[in-house]
Amino acid sequence: MNRSALRLSILLGLAGCILFIPFLGAVHLFDWDEINFAECAREMISTGNYTTAQINYFPFWEKPPVFIWMQVLSMKTFGINEFAARFPNALCGIATLIIVFNLGRKLYGTRFGLLWALAFAGSLLPHFYFKSGIIDPWFNLFIFLGIYRFILYTNEPGPGKLLNRNILLSAVFIALATLTKGPVAALVFGLCFVIFRLLKRKSVISWKHFFLYCSTAGGLGSIWFIILLLQHRTEIISDFLAYQVRLFSTGDADHGGPFYYHWVVLLFGCFPASVLAIRAFWKSDSDTPYQQHFKRWMLILFWVVLILFSIVKTKIVHYSSLCYFPLTFLGAYTSWKLISGEIEWKKWMSIVTLVTGGLIGIALTSIQFIIAFKKQIIASGIIHDPFAEANLMADVHWNGFEFLIGIVFLLGVVACVFLIGRKQLIGAILALFLLTLLSTSLSSLVFAPRVEGYSQGAAIEFYQDLRDTNCYVNVYGFKSYAQLFYSGKKPQANQSPLFYAHMERARPGHGKLDPLTLEMYHTDWLLIGKVDKPVYIVAKIDHKAEFIHNFPTFKEIREKNGFVFFRREANDKVSN
Repeated sequence: MNRSALRLSILLGLAGCILFIPFLGAVHLFDWDEINFAECAREMISTGNYTTAQINYFPFWEKPPVFIWMQVLSMKTFGINEFAARFPNALCGIATLIIVFNLGRKLYGTRFGLLWALAFAGSLLPHFYFKSGIIDPWFNLFIFLGIYRFILYTNEPGPGKLLNRNILLSAVFIALATLTKGPVAALVFGLCFVIFRLLKRKSVISWKHFFLYCSTAGGLGSIWFIILLLQHRTEIISDFLAYQVRLFSTGDADHGGPFYYHWVVLLFGCFPASVLAIRAFWKSDSDTPYQQHFKRWMLILFWVVLILFSIVKTKIVHYSSLCYFPLTFLGAYTSWKLISGEIEWKKWMSIVTLVTGGLIGIALTSIQFIIAFKKQIIASGIIHDPFAEANLMADVHWNGFEFLIGIVFLLGVVACVFLIGRKQLIGAILALFLLTLLSTSLSSLVFAPRVEGYSQGAAIEFYQDLRDTNCYVNVYGFKSYAQLFYSGKKPQANQSPLFYAHMERARPGHGKLDPLTLEMYHTDWLLIGKVDKPVYIVAKIDHKAEFIHNFPTFKEIREKNGFVFFRREANDKVSN
């Protein structure tokens, strides 16, 4: 790396610090995923067990532990809080900007590298995810680096090539991705490799290197499983593998969606890079062989991820987030070709930019107006969810100018398209990315706390009030991890002799039970069993009547923003 590139890398790192670190802890963690992983990290620290992830102090088999270990280190540095839970992804954002800049610089030159970094920071969801506490940013970066190293390897002449570090580094990064989220990393890489091999129509790796790659990626990627085997925790491995199969074959009740779900998410969520990327799907004869090779891999990666997760039954926004790398590359590619005059801006690009950007601007603008007319909206009967209606009636303070973010964004998009029509491409493209960057930063700062106030604020406030109370707290009728993290549940909370006595009565001679069954019995005990501490239950308003009917020993203590809070007193005592 030359001195100029080093200076720019440092400047990008500083820019990343400014973009991603401030206000990380300004909003509570959101259910499910953010609180899920943060709670795993908190329980690791609480128990001192760093090899087995736990939720509610029962084994958690859904994800390997690498990202949770990152959060543990962060929490040991900054304390157990929202900032610490999100800080690893801020670091990932900083690293990503530096990495894509340097890869783009080597590919097309310094200006292209800067465009790629700007496309990443200046697109909606790619920017926003680095301010979150979910696994995917690091998972995606590891896969991308694994693919990049394999791109370098396959760009060298002949399958009999001498061993170099690229093949080994590729395997190491795929192993790290596997240890971060699971074997889907190997699946994505494998599918990309197979498609590249079919398109190439000749061998791209020797059998010796192929087996070396598989043994390296498989060996390193299996470390967590080996640790569990040595601890005789085979049930966690079997539950983990069953969960991976279930994700692909069965739609989650709360996370279904049509086949085109991720197509829409990427078009709007990766604006403006997504709109610009469309033009890059055409072939360009002016690229060098290596540039064509790299672009082919980016196209393969994009289509593999998009089609794979369109087929998967469970639809969650971040499942297609690995597409952010190829999409931002393709967006930067089109920008580069437009600026250099190799391709022309077409009328359809203006139309798609105006429609996509316009709808995003209208959505940002309408949020405040929906709140302003919430009583009329509820009275109209168009909302058929009592919980959503109660959420909407929450008392959340608005300053009155928040809608201007959407107005400025909308007008800015129109202005950028106008400038493009006047052939001022460089200024218009840069302005479009910077406009989106600024709007995303302001929206996360202005809208996220208010959205949380309507959605989960009342429940989290209740859990925090119970933090120093000697009691049990759980939820009824919905899935949540917030009651664990924000009430600061202690490890010994599941170890009451009354719980084990209740379980023995319900299932005599039960032997060793799996974590799901144990948690089910624990919930049942809190609802109807003899307990030594007060029990607090949080239910949504649409389950209120059902809960009162089924569990008359509980007394309703309050209701707020769609949540109903119940309590029952201890009805037995045990000595600690």
